[in-house]
Amino acid sequence: MKIYLMVVVLLACIACNKPAPKLSKLPDNAVILAFGDSLTYGTGASAQHDYPSILAQMIGREVINEGVPGEISSEGRQRLPALLDEYRPDLLILIHGGNDILKQITAEQTRDNLKAMIAEARLRNIPVVMLGVPAFGIVFLHSAKIYEELAESEGIASDLETVPNILADNTLKSDAVHPNDQGYQRLAENIAALLQKHGAL
Repeated sequence: MKIYLMVVVLLACIACNKPAPKLSKLPDNAVILAFGDSLTYGTGASAQHDYPSILAQMIGREVINEGVPGEISSEGRQRLPALLDEYRPDLLILIHGGNDILKQITAEQTRDNLKAMIAEARLRNIPVVMLGVPAFGIVFLHSAKIYEELAESEGIASDLETVPNILADNTLKSDAVHPNDQGYQRLAENIAALLQKHGAL
């Protein structure tokens, strides 16, 4: 029994010490595809204050905004491949699934669709960075469980705290589920920090 427990603890420690995903450094002429729904589009922001516009200014690379308000993950799954082929980006930033949660689409369906999007990028050797979206309720504290599961199973660079933290702060929101200009600024700053942490900048 003691040996069994030691093995379990050892495996847990190995999992905890898994190295963070490493991204290749983005060249100065890199193209980044920001893909998602209204959080990417910039609903609630004034002109040029969506996070892709702010991020592009901060890091000096082209960031293409391909956010579609109201889109659910199954629609995003269908839309993404053509955009990957059109833009041939050096990096995909994925923030999707919030509308699935609002429309009570099952977590399994959302996870499968997000996993398929990641797979489409990998087929083209495009690295992926993913941000988690909270399960909307009275309090925004944590990303929905599927984002943590995907980050772990797919081994991708991820940020599971930024969007929930923004949506938990009324000073950073334009409405119940969208940031304001300050919120999108925070989002862009934290994505830049994430890219730097994982070696892309």
